[in-house]
Amino acid sequence: MKVFTKESLIADLMEIYNMGWIRSDKSPKNNGAVGNKLEELLEMTENNLPLPNATEWEIKGQRRQTTSLLTLFHMDPSPQAMSLVNSLLVTQYGWPLRTRPKELSFRQTISTSAPSDRGFQVVINDVERKVGITFKAEAVAEKHKAWLQTVEKRVGLKELNPQPYWAFSDLAPKAGTKLKNTFYIVADSKVQDGIEYFWYNGILMLQEFDFDKFIEALRQGLLRIDFDARSGFEIPWHNHGTKYRLPSNLLPSFYGKVTVILDAPLEPQERLKRIDIAALRTPSEVEKAASEGPTVVQLPQNDGD
Repeated sequence: MKVFTKESLIADLMEIYNMGWIRSDKSPKNNGAVGNKLEELLEMTENNLPLPNATEWEIKGQRRQTTSLLTLFHMDPSPQAMSLVNSLLVTQYGWPLRTRPKELSFRQTISTSAPSDRGFQVVINDVERKVGITFKAEAVAEKHKAWLQTVEKRVGLKELNPQPYWAFSDLAPKAGTKLKNTFYIVADSKVQDGIEYFWYNGILMLQEFDFDKFIEALRQGLLRIDFDARSGFEIPWHNHGTKYRLPSNLLPSFYGKVTVILDAPLEPQERLKRIDIAALRTPSEVEKAASEGPTVVQLPQNDGD
């Protein structure tokens, strides 16, 4: 695995910025394409950055112009030994997949702000200090009434039992460890002839993660919980993992210290210009530029983080 210092990582990110437009290998509809390409450019084999002078850093990449939610981390609800996503939510509350009607799906993005159209909502219990999932049959939309009848036959229309939950004492170390120090990278993007290109032109260094702000975002309905699981008719169960997700522009608000290393968004007219394919640098040109040394960046004082 490639090992970075904080300074060498910033230098590598500045070098990627100086490369200009970089062709993506994935569909323009792929939400993870920005981060995937960035990891490839950084020669990362996993998403944690072991730095000699700090605990591990997380790196998050996102398009600058996007309405997609940013995945912060994965964590299935408790009691985890019961595998409630599969054994309860999919089995008792799932609905048929359109393409495979004999399989059941439980795909929901829910928050505290209001029940989803299938009646699921996030609730915060400050007394017991936990985040839970509740089911309200009366909130199910008319278009899902046929599904609701199947739920009634399977398990009834009462509250979830057991109720999936995340204890604050479990969430805090998970979020605090995963997000304690984060490099948040944004990229302008454009699509030409069905191919997407990125210009990585924003670098924010985020430090001093605040769990209270995390819970407050959840309380306000800004932070959401995303389920993505299905049953396994003739194939194994498949749970893509329960995700905590956030509108990307809100991520810096979770931190006590935000350092802007680079912020060079393109003007709208620049984003609309067609890309000169011939002008894109070849791998040999990139290698030559790297041998000439990275761009010098004025770094903040090392405070021992």
